[in-house]
Amino acid sequence: MATLNGSPVGIADLQALALTNYGHFTTMVVEDGAVRGLALHLDRLVGDCRTVFGAELDPDWVRECVRREVRGFAGRCTARVTVFSPGLDLAAPEREASPCVLVTTRPAGGAGGPLRVQRLTYHRDAPAVKHVALFGQLRLRRAARLAGFDDVLFTGADGLVSEGCTWNVGFVDAAGTVVWPEADVLQGVTMRLLRSAHGRHVTAPVTDRLLRSMRAAFATNTAIGVRSVASVDDVVFRTDDPVVTALREAYAGVPLERLWAVSDK
Repeated sequence: MATLNGSPVGIADLQALALTNYGHFTTMVVEDGAVRGLALHLDRLVGDCRTVFGAELDPDWVRECVRREVRGFAGRCTARVTVFSPGLDLAAPEREASPCVLVTTRPAGGAGGPLRVQRLTYHRDAPAVKHVALFGQLRLRRAARLAGFDDVLFTGADGLVSEGCTWNVGFVDAAGTVVWPEADVLQGVTMRLLRSAHGRHVTAPVTDRLLRSMRAAFATNTAIGVRSVASVDDVVFRTDDPVVTALREAYAGVPLERLWAVSDK
C-alpha cells in the first residue's frame, strides 16, 4: 500500500528515492484514525524538510496524504511518511527541491519480548534528522544479529552510549530515576512523550560504569512503544522493573490525536 501526494504511486515515481536515497521520514502507528504524538510527527517532518531540502512543507497537506492512505484500514496500522524530491539525483543534488510526500502502510506489530543487544561503535550522520540513509545502521544491526544478539546499541568513539539502531534507549537507576543518554541522538517522538507523561527523568553521559550500575533498561520508538532490554553485552537487567511497567502504562495513556473528525471518516 503506497500513495504519492495522495494518489496511487507507480514504479517510475520511486526511481529517485530508490537510486539517490535522499530524503527524510517519520513512522507513526495509526489506531482507528488517530495517532499518539501526531503533532510531534508533523513538526518533525516540517523541521527536517527545512534542514534537508531548504523548503517548507505544509503539515495539513501531509495530514491529508496520510488520511487518504489509511482511510480503508480498521484497527491499527503503521504508516511511514517519506519526503523526497524526484528532481534531485547524484549528478545534480543542488537543484531546487520540490518535496513530495510518500505514504506507505503495513500492519502494526507488537512490542515483542525483551531485547539482547550488542554495543558497537557508530555515529549517525546528521543524528538530529530522521533521514533515509540507513545503510550504516542496518549494517551494524546485521552484524549484531549474526553475532547472536537481537539488535545493536551504538556507542561513540568515546565509549558513551547514544541510541539503538532505530530506537532510543533509556535506563532506570537504583533510585528509580529514568536516565537518558546525554549524546547526539535522534529525539524520538515516543521518548519525548514519555518525558512529558511520567515521573523523574534526567540525562547523563552513559559510560560503561554507569550502565553497569543500572537496574533496568528499555528501548522506545513508535512501533514498539516501550520494550524491555534484557542485556547489553554481558550486562543483565531485570525485565519486570516497575518503572518500566509504569512507563509502558503512561505511554498507553497518552491521548490519541485524530487525523480527521469522526464525522469525516
